[in-house]
Amino acid sequence: MSDCLIDARSLAERLRGEEPPVLVDCRFDLAHPEAGREAYMRGHLPTACYAHLDADLSGPASPASGRHPLPDHEDFAARCRAWGIGPGRLVVAYDDAGGAYAARLWWLLHWLGHAEAVVLDGGIQAWMAEGYALEQDEATPRVGEFTGYPRAERVLDAETLQSLLHARRCRLIDVRTEARFKGHVEPIDPVAGHVPGAVNHPYNRLLSEDGRFLPPEALRAQIEAVLAGVSPDEAVAMCGSGVTACHLLLAMAHAGLPGARLYAGSWSEWIRNPERPVSRIDR
Repeated sequence: MSDCLIDARSLAERLRGEEPPVLVDCRFDLAHPEAGREAYMRGHLPTACYAHLDADLSGPASPASGRHPLPDHEDFAARCRAWGIGPGRLVVAYDDAGGAYAARLWWLLHWLGHAEAVVLDGGIQAWMAEGYALEQDEATPRVGEFTGYPRAERVLDAETLQSLLHARRCRLIDVRTEARFKGHVEPIDPVAGHVPGAVNHPYNRLLSEDGRFLPPEALRAQIEAVLAGVSPDEAVAMCGSGVTACHLLLAMAHAGLPGARLYAGSWSEWIRNPERPVSRIDR
């Protein structure tokens, strides 16, 4: 197990230990918001609770916010306690999308100072490939004693981002698909394009064909090429709504390149203000 990822065999061994980790199923589908919960009820890792992206890993959206604003930290802490999370307790997040949603929980926990959080590398598919069983019973964990306080230095807002871009003091990395970044298509948000000055690096490039993260040395080489000489702590990750951007932040940490920040509102917040500039790239 690394500081960011755990493999299925290591997880199975820990589940047999005296203090097993808290498992949280983060499966989600933007097009069908209840699909993840339905999949959880059909079968999930033993003892896992379910975290809904909209209800548990995000706060209420507003006319000025992105689609998945950060949750109120006290509300999220209460949710963590309900999942059984407490001081020093390892949390393992998983999904079926290469960590795209599980990384959001990983980031939120680190944002609130809980460093004992990892993502199951390869997700539920890797667990099943090892022949391990699923269960259908809904988890009823003992309430934990989680407390957490936001690390303001890990996140920034649109105004701060705009100032940094104007001063050329950050490397903004947009992990959406190339077609969305260029503005050729936009299946989710009302405006297509990208933030001027951003560079594109789709998050699925961080994964191997089997949905596992690339080895740390391969990730490091890939990400350093995108940084183009900029220090990791001057990098900012964004996506459509602040979810898959966390996947890049996890990959950077796994590659030994920590310190980048999250533009939590991301594209869906940026375009709420028509005075903010938008760039597109012709075919």
